[in-house]
Amino acid sequence: MRKLNFALLAGIVFLLGCATNQPPLSNREAGALTGAALGAGLGAIVGNQVGDRGAGAVIGGAAGLLGGALVGGAMDAQDQRIRELERRQYEYDRRYYEQRRYDDVRRGYENDPYYRRDYRDPYDRRY
Repeated sequence: MRKLNFALLAGIVFLLGCATNQPPLSNREAGALTGAALGAGLGAIVGNQVGDRGAGAVIGGAAGLLGGALVGGAMDAQDQRIRELERRQYEYDRRYYEQRRYDDVRRGYENDPYYRRDYRDPYDRRY
């Protein structure tokens, strides 16, 4: 009976965890959570050898929380830099292709072999 109650409780907790509408964790939050869990586990193991498992778990959890948050924050900053570089590259490409399209129109279509045909714009990235 006790195993059935535990299994039922575990299933309910699992379903409640899946049913949340919260946004996903940032790298900092996930790193802090993971670091705290690993630090508390390792602190409890070390504390057991010394003689005080609870104090070891608290100290290890605090250290893991801090370390995980620092590493996750660095990963968030790196992701932000990458997104900014991608945005700049997109803007550069957009201006470049618009300038090429403008130059083609300004030159005219008299010498264009695709004039008065089903012309596919080579600078349009939707194709």
